[in-house]
Formats: sequence, structure tokens, C-alpha cells
Amino acid sequence: MKYFCLVLLGSFLTSGVAAEEVGSVSTKFKWFGPNDKVVIEVFEDPEVPGVACYLSRAKTGGMSGAVGMAEDTSDASIACRQVGPIVVPAAIRSGEDHGEEVFKKRTSLVFKSMQVVRFFDPKRNVLIYLTFSDRVIEGSPKNSISVVPVLPWPEG
Repeated sequence: MKYFCLVLLGSFLTSGVAAEEVGSVSTKFKWFGPNDKVVIEVFEDPEVPGVACYLSRAKTGGMSGAVGMAEDTSDASIACRQVGPIVVPAAIRSGEDHGEEVFKKRTSLVFKSMQVVRFFDPKRNVLIYLTFSDRVIEGSPKNSISVVPVLPWPEG
């Protein structure tokens, strides 16, 4: 029972990074409640200033979607870009926190979430962002990556 309560509590926790919705398009008409759609959101990496990631993900509508009871599909895509000077912290550069979660969002009432994890490839001097969906019992192999080269930013 303790384990179940911890899992339940953990599923409601999300990272402190909030995504800003940029836009959406309807993909399926629903008679009652909002339509199914693809939503575009953006967030900035909390540990690496100068990087913004854009996510497109499926969002289930209908009555269950309107009240937060629907489970979104695992379909998502990510594109991260340099939007300012990038300063990679020493802990990331050294690989101490290799595979750090930078964003997490619930995609069902309890057991499913979409995550973004950051990796650093020192040989090529790039940041790699991986998005995937997980579920307490069974995750999904659907995933997407985006690579951001760490380049000098022109002074303006």
C-alpha cells in the first residue's frame, strides 16, 4: 500500500518548469467537449540558459479531456534551438547528471507522463534533448530527439 501511495503521489508531481502554449490545431471533431488536437508548447531549459525547446503533442478532447480524465497518446515531437548565449554548467559538462530530466507533464489523470531528458555529448559539444512517454506499468517506445550545438552567440 505504501508503494502504491508513493507512485500515486509521484505521478501528480511535475517538474517546476512550466510550458507556455504557442498554439494548437484540431485533429478530430468532438460533439461534446473540446476537439482532439495537437498542441505546441515551449519551455526553456532551467539549467542551460540560451536553449528553448518546442514540443508538439497530442491532446485528447471530449468530455473526459475537458475534465482532465482523458489519457493522451504517446505521440510527441521536440525541436530545441539556441535562442541566446549558452553556458553549459560544469556538472552537465562533466557528465555528473547525464540524463537529467528537464521537463515533465502529466498526460493522464494518474499514471502517464511525457518527459524531456537532457544529455551532453562532450566530444561533439552538443546538448541532446529526448522526449518520451512513460507509464507506471508500461511505457511507450515512441520518442523524438533534438540536438543543439553549443556555439558562440554574436554580441548585439
